[in-house]
Amino acid sequence: MKSAYTAVQLLTKKRDGAALEPAEIRWLIDAFTQGVVTDYQMSAFAMAVLLRGMTEHETAALTLAMRDSGRRAHLRSARGPKLDKHSTGGVGDKVSICLAPLVAACGARVPMISGRGLGHTGGTLDKLEAIPGFSVNQSLTRFERLVKNYGFALIGQTRDLAPADRKLYALRDVTATVESIPLITASILSKKLAEDLDGLVLDVKVGRGAFMKTLPEARALARSIVKVGTAAGVKVSALLTRMDAPLGRTVGNALETAEAFEVLLGGGADDLVECTLALGAEMLCLGGLAKTPTQARRMLEAAIASGRAADMLEDLIAAQGGDRRVVREPDRLPRAPHRVVVTAPRSGRVQDLDAMAIAQVALRLGAGRTRADQQIDPRVGIVLLKKPGNAVRKGEALAQLHTTTAQAARRELPNVLAAYRLGTAAPKLAPLVIERIAR
Repeated sequence: MKSAYTAVQLLTKKRDGAALEPAEIRWLIDAFTQGVVTDYQMSAFAMAVLLRGMTEHETAALTLAMRDSGRRAHLRSARGPKLDKHSTGGVGDKVSICLAPLVAACGARVPMISGRGLGHTGGTLDKLEAIPGFSVNQSLTRFERLVKNYGFALIGQTRDLAPADRKLYALRDVTATVESIPLITASILSKKLAEDLDGLVLDVKVGRGAFMKTLPEARALARSIVKVGTAAGVKVSALLTRMDAPLGRTVGNALETAEAFEVLLGGGADDLVECTLALGAEMLCLGGLAKTPTQARRMLEAAIASGRAADMLEDLIAAQGGDRRVVREPDRLPRAPHRVVVTAPRSGRVQDLDAMAIAQVALRLGAGRTRADQQIDPRVGIVLLKKPGNAVRKGEALAQLHTTTAQAARRELPNVLAAYRLGTAAPKLAPLVIERIAR
């Protein structure tokens, strides 16, 4: 690979705080994808970006270079706007599973490519793989066909889609460079832009159970993705949503999958339903399928009430090799052999529920991973029977642990109890959606 550039030259330039030209960034990404630039050199680049930052133009160039490092989906012939959602990750976030068929039932095409969980955040792919037989591993050609025939698809990143992102993300995870906003922006958008989208809605989680702990951090990331995505020709907006307490009433893969089905059948926890409808309404408005958020919500609610969204999910599950009966018969999902109830030590109201503490319990039970090569147990997790604002009597159940052994349940019981804060007064609960950010 002959070039006027060398990796050392570009690393030095970025290390010293200078902005790289688009041609320089494209050469670096192409050379990395082809193995000319080594992993340790790209790790040095990631650290330089973390410490020195990137301009908006640099971030856009990096995003497009990573997008173009592999194949792109071709969905222009599919009827309806092509819309997707991306969440920055949180505890109990199973929204994608119910959101994709719901938005598709309203006339959009939803080419959803999701990821696996790592650390305290759960991954959509891990939840989907709790469905017996369901395959998230589909070729790009098959992915295109699923979206055109069923209105949506739920798959993992293919080997030929944004391969530079896959390689770079693996390095970032082990070199303490995950938190870089330019690198997060490029990672998210390179995959999403390769989906041939018309619109993208970003769900930026904020709080203890999120990667972005503060509003300024969340706003900075949202604005970066909105600006770069818009510059690349896609309509992009972002909702900042709270992640201090877990979303919904379950944490753990099979448990969360069942709860997502529940939303499509007209149930589900209030905060999970609100998050799903807010993101769905934003998607429908962005795609021109609804004129106002109120109209969009009515469309989504009608798709639930009619059963159309649940029917579409059943069809897709079957098309991807899974047992379609799980949507209406969630007991067909894997079940843990031991269940232990966590009871309230006194009467009162739940003032707070620490999302990070609950996530760490789920991680220790085997519901998550600390390394990308770790296996997870889809059966284990926690059912949160009481959430902030709920009244509870002494001895009443706060939560239920689903574990592989009775010993594991006894070990984690005090940790779940410590995640709850009880009081006497009714807490003032802030709205789930904090703000909307658009260009």
